[in-house]
Amino acid sequence: MPELPEVETIARGVNARVRGDRIVHAWFANHQRLFKSHAVRQAKGLEGRVLVSVHRTGKHIVCELASAPKGRHSSKAELQPDAQWIVHLGMTGRLLVTTPDAPVAPHTHARLELESGKELRFVDPRRFGKLDFRDLKGGEAFNAAGAEPLMIAQEEFAALFRGRKLAIKAALLNQSLLSGIGNIYADESLFHAGIRPRRGAGRLTRAELERLRLALQSVLEQAIRLGGSSVSDYVDAEGMRGFFQLEHCVYLRTGQPCRHCGTPIQRITLAGRGTHFCPKCQR
Repeated sequence: MPELPEVETIARGVNARVRGDRIVHAWFANHQRLFKSHAVRQAKGLEGRVLVSVHRTGKHIVCELASAPKGRHSSKAELQPDAQWIVHLGMTGRLLVTTPDAPVAPHTHARLELESGKELRFVDPRRFGKLDFRDLKGGEAFNAAGAEPLMIAQEEFAALFRGRKLAIKAALLNQSLLSGIGNIYADESLFHAGIRPRRGAGRLTRAELERLRLALQSVLEQAIRLGGSSVSDYVDAEGMRGFFQLEHCVYLRTGQPCRHCGTPIQRITLAGRGTHFCPKCQR
């Protein structure tokens, strides 16, 4: 499943290519489980609106939309978002910017035709993704449940884990605590912080938690710079693979020598997830 760096990469790529464009037509397939709000309602809400911006919130891509009279060229400053289109990629989802004449991939579930001649397409072979439309005049804007890992400060980060008995790896995966962290970046961050994934979250010292916060932010920022990790289906808004998988120190490296000490990387199951660590570097 795409995690924070992959979703951030896609959101930035889509934003750079469609910001300020108008949606002239929206088509949706008939797989109802993909839609948190009905496809007809989404199409009606999207058509005619301008894509003011596209950004990431947690593991979701949020398209900020504004109504503007057809034919009127309003400046970006004048366009105030009054709706959102929210995309969750699930396990295999892709949000691609392409042209109408590009071949339509199997399992394409949404096609937004834009005034510029581009198309925004949502493709999801396993159909675990979700699409939703929110009219902000009648409800609240979308917000992630947990804190933003890239912005969280030292005291707030430490407070998240205070008194918690669950393993630190499981705590990092808890989206109500931190939004956007998944298996890859939990494993990699714990390695760089020198902390074993089974350690109790509430038993970590303040110094260890600060090492983990800094490691987490450093790993996430590097992964974003390298376009995310392509270990399965992930590609960016142009269909290009990321490169951070080449920098992985532990994730999916079971039995291979640790890049720091040479000890074979071990794999265990923790919180129902495959978990990778170095038994020497992590304590």
